[in-house]
Amino acid sequence: MDITHIHIDDDNPRHRELSIYRTGTINRVRLTDSAYRTYGTLKLSAHNHTALFHYGIIESLNELPFVSESGHGLDSWDEMFLHHSQLEKMVSILEEEAKKITPEKKEKTLLGWHDSPVAAAYWRILDPPEFLDFIGKMTLFVRESIEGNYDLEFIL
Repeated sequence: MDITHIHIDDDNPRHRELSIYRTGTINRVRLTDSAYRTYGTLKLSAHNHTALFHYGIIESLNELPFVSESGHGLDSWDEMFLHHSQLEKMVSILEEEAKKITPEKKEKTLLGWHDSPVAAAYWRILDPPEFLDFIGKMTLFVRESIEGNYDLEFIL
């Protein structure tokens, strides 16, 4: 079988329209607010979204008691919340997981495939330094959230 291999290019608008092209946000919120309000946002690029799953960080973070409608934590397709009492543990997990990533080793991961109308496999090349930079920003975002006694909302 002939398979077309497509490497996702974030600059290609057609690639950004694919259902496997996932981005997200992490918002600072207060679960006790009577009116829904966001106090800060960290954007999650498609590259970093893929890397969170590829490097097993989502799986490690799912040790935390996320609240979501589906009850599936960060693996779900709905929004998830994490109470501020869990943010110190989140920082520890992020720091430990970051130590496991080899900055010099580019990774290639399969995002998905289909058989028709033409067999195609969709790939993403991961840039570890770019992702580690994001993990640093995410850790800082969480630390600042701890200082402000904020909860977190994840929309992945």
